[in-house]
Amino acid sequence: MTLFFKQFSSLVFFCLITGADIALAQSSLSGGVWGTYQYLPDDNANTSTNGEFTGEALIIYADGKAEEGGKWLYSAEARFGPGSFTDPDNNSTGDQFTLHKAWVGWQLNEQHIVRVGKSQVPFGWKTVNFWPGDILLAGFGDQMDVGFKLSGTQPRWHYDLAYYVSDDWGGTSTDTVDDNGHWGSSTTFRKVETLVGNLAWSINPNNRIGVSAQSGQLQDLTGTPDKPTSGAHQAYVIYLEGEREHWFYKASYIQQQRSLPDAYQLAAGLPADIKNARIAAEIGYNRGDWAFYLDASMAQPDTQGNDADDVTAFAPGARYDYGPGWVYIEYLTQDGFVDRDGQVGEGDFDALYISLDFYF
Repeated sequence: MTLFFKQFSSLVFFCLITGADIALAQSSLSGGVWGTYQYLPDDNANTSTNGEFTGEALIIYADGKAEEGGKWLYSAEARFGPGSFTDPDNNSTGDQFTLHKAWVGWQLNEQHIVRVGKSQVPFGWKTVNFWPGDILLAGFGDQMDVGFKLSGTQPRWHYDLAYYVSDDWGGTSTDTVDDNGHWGSSTTFRKVETLVGNLAWSINPNNRIGVSAQSGQLQDLTGTPDKPTSGAHQAYVIYLEGEREHWFYKASYIQQQRSLPDAYQLAAGLPADIKNARIAAEIGYNRGDWAFYLDASMAQPDTQGNDADDVTAFAPGARYDYGPGWVYIEYLTQDGFVDRDGQVGEGDFDALYISLDFYF
């Protein structure tokens, strides 16, 4: 990080901890801190100390809304620390700092907004808590890519059309923060030139069904000088979201296919085409300051030569709103995973997480 950036970070942090109110029109600057206690029952080093506290992070938010009759909007989220969910080996900063999102928007009219920058990919839905709830969504949960997005609403419809130049800042970064580790690496391939469409229909005020699709290129990062886009990716999702009294629920079915870049696919001895399906569901119940929920997902491999069975993952949890933030208590158990290439594999993993955050 440059000296200027360090000075700017210190200034922002000073404003936050002193409670300074920075307001321009309808703008706001705020921040938060989070951290996690984890206990891994199958890790002797972890259990010998009764778990560990990890995943600490400082988060800074900047948001602005258009004035009455105005047109401009913006939103940004910067994360600092090991709990940023970023990977120094594969991100654009080479550090445990990242911009989870940063976009500028233009209000075309009351129904339409154009966003430019790093924004939420309009594909399916997000879970209550990214980790561990994301599990086998694996790259199709909280996606944040860099490009252009048009969003529109009608009385019973919501729709998005987006074009993303890449999945992160820079020329080799494959770190997309909350979906990192599932779209290649800085030495293999990355997602580029991706077109995304999303259409959701409100059956009634509390229930929505939708379909999203994305298709784009995979760029070779193995060392070939011109970094050709010799690979491709496609995916679609059919999904449901809803609420009924104190209950909330979501479900989705995802199909994914990747044709890995030629040089990487040949060097790694991988199949030319990687295919799999994902099924995900979330159900929860709100009671006062508490929310109780279960995230569940399954991945079904359909790649030639992949003899892995269908794999599953479950994350029951509870969230408590104590005022300035939330406490999450969650247990993750899974018998498989999805790797950076999009391949489904088998492997048991269990963990207890207790996370605490606060915002100011």
